[in-house]
Amino acid sequence: MGELLRIKGELVLLEGAQNCVDAAQNHFSKAVDWARQQGARSWELRAATSLSQLWHDCGRTKEALKQLAPVYNQFTEGFGTADLVAAKSLLDALR
Repeated sequence: MGELLRIKGELVLLEGAQNCVDAAQNHFSKAVDWARQQGARSWELRAATSLSQLWHDCGRTKEALKQLAPVYNQFTEGFGTADLVAAKSLLDALR
């Protein structure tokens, strides 16, 4: 469910309709919550990355960093995977 909500948020942004940023943020936030409830750290990372990227694009860089860093820091391996590489790249940009 979390990944479906994240994808829906990405699609809303691509549509570019009025209030798309608010709608996407809502979907990303729900995706993070679902992933946490399910203990799905990889899905949580994806959703947190999408939400943090959106916030960064909107000038909310500090909030983006506070959202993504703790999720990323839960990982102890797999740093070569696409999701962790993307999250690390975003974290570097946020810092």
